[in-house]
Amino acid sequence: MKKSVIKVIATLAVLASVFSVSAKDKFRTTAQIKKSKTIKVAVFSDKKPFGYVDEYGKYQGYDVYFAERIAKDLGVKIKYVPVEPAQRVEVLATGKVDLVLANFTVTKERAEKVDFALPYMKVALGVVSSEKDPINNVEDLNGKTLIIAKGTTAETFFTEKYPEVKLLKFDQYADAYNALLDGRGAGLSTDNTEVLAWTIENKGFLVGSGVTSLGNLDTIAPAVAKGNKDLLDWINKEIETLGKENFFHADYEATLRDVYGKNSDADSLVVEGGKL
Repeated sequence: MKKSVIKVIATLAVLASVFSVSAKDKFRTTAQIKKSKTIKVAVFSDKKPFGYVDEYGKYQGYDVYFAERIAKDLGVKIKYVPVEPAQRVEVLATGKVDLVLANFTVTKERAEKVDFALPYMKVALGVVSSEKDPINNVEDLNGKTLIIAKGTTAETFFTEKYPEVKLLKFDQYADAYNALLDGRGAGLSTDNTEVLAWTIENKGFLVGSGVTSLGNLDTIAPAVAKGNKDLLDWINKEIETLGKENFFHADYEATLRDVYGKNSDADSLVVEGGKL
């Protein structure tokens, strides 16, 4: 009997060891990244003005500006990997990327699967709708269809808080906005920073007064694979150092000022040095 127990314990120990090694194999340390001379970063390709591909095929946006500085300070090049909202955890868990910089809102559930660094943005949810049939309060959505992207905080918020709202879900933001333009939903919900920017470039749409800041004020942060403390520590130190030079305000001026306008308040979005 004792021998059987010992065998079971030994087997479990071996399996735990194998799992630990395989888990570590799925992420790279800063030394390994530097040795490879390339960092793999997941970003959005269709979420303007935070992460998108311009008409010349080049990645642009607030998140991309930050990614470029990280690569510069690491002394490496960047390989951008386009990612859909629902894939952000998966691409880290499978080792497809080293870092996610894709408007990744920090939540308790996500923090169980990835390691978040210090925040560099703050955000809530908003709803954009047509001026002809505006959504001014969440109650206006009762019995109607709301367009959202899968795997986002908007999906979680409306599923839990407003189950009577019908959700039309898309993998990509571009498809979600096309659905709004086509009239397939009464509105679209995502980060308020994004929907406000979108209405500036798309006349005939608005963000109603009662749906400009829904849910809690959340933070957006870089994410690394669970357990990759080495890279996490480096990113945190980088954010603290960049805060001393007001880097994220410079990022706002370079990528967001023209979108939000000369009178927009950078402090409503920017987080410097990881401190709210």
